[in-house]
Amino acid sequence: MSRYRPPVRSGSRYITPEGMAQLRQELQHLWQVERPAVTAAVHEAAKNGDRSENGDYIYGKKRLREIDRRVRYLTRRLDSLRVVQDLPTDQARVFFGAWVTVEDEGGHEKTWRIVGPDEFDLAAGKLSMDSPLARALLGKKLDDEIVVQTPSGPQELWITAISYTPPAG
Repeated sequence: MSRYRPPVRSGSRYITPEGMAQLRQELQHLWQVERPAVTAAVHEAAKNGDRSENGDYIYGKKRLREIDRRVRYLTRRLDSLRVVQDLPTDQARVFFGAWVTVEDEGGHEKTWRIVGPDEFDLAAGKLSMDSPLARALLGKKLDDEIVVQTPSGPQELWITAISYTPPAG
């Protein structure tokens, strides 16, 4: 069995200014707060002698590797991202950064913001532009009907609102 893994396609390179600030804050926290604390804990654990049975040392080293991996990823990713600050000229259509309200067949409404793959959070209503729903929404206008394939079958949705300013509330 080989160790080969096919290359993973990275997500789109767009991000909102808020998302960029959040990633920079995470990088700063990892590098300036968390890594020094874990390094100090590993240093203290190393003083205890036998490292082969020292759980603090073993798990501390593992956590350091995880932090270093994330720092390397964030450093490379932040260099390649493009911050989208400008509003589109046609604000009647759905583009990156829009808040879109959709209604399903049962009359239930849900508002999503189209964001980059590095900042999506479904619980907060942030939908990755690479997701099937966002791809179906992009370029559409008010009252357009879209069909999205879900695990339970196709679902029809209607666009009831498009905004490029945060909704109240």
